[in-house]
Amino acid sequence: MMAGNERFIALILISVLLSAASQLMMKAGMSTVSVQRAFAPGQGVLAIVEAVAKSPLVVLGLMCFAASAAAWLWVLSKIDVSQAYPCVALGIVITALGGSVLFGEPLGLVRMAGVGVIVVGVIIVALS
Repeated sequence: MMAGNERFIALILISVLLSAASQLMMKAGMSTVSVQRAFAPGQGVLAIVEAVAKSPLVVLGLMCFAASAAAWLWVLSKIDVSQAYPCVALGIVITALGGSVLFGEPLGLVRMAGVGVIVVGVIIVALS
């Protein structure tokens, strides 16, 4: 990052963490029995909308997503997008690890290698 912009690293990380947390919360909310029932054959769109709207985890996830967007807008007002945006890729790392830990999603060698490449890329951009 450019000299003088180090103070915005925390804001970038907050935005990325909120975004990753929002994805994990929305996944958890969408996986609940009540929401999955609403997606069963024969249920209408209104049943789906109602189940999703009543899911506390989905609602909290959407609120985190909005907070992440607000933080990101502040970042964009202060830092070049070409320098800030690669940090968003860290959200992929956090979300992949969270999906593995929280939901038992597979994180095999190829996926871990891809996550490693993302981390190296973010470091290279940050140091440039």
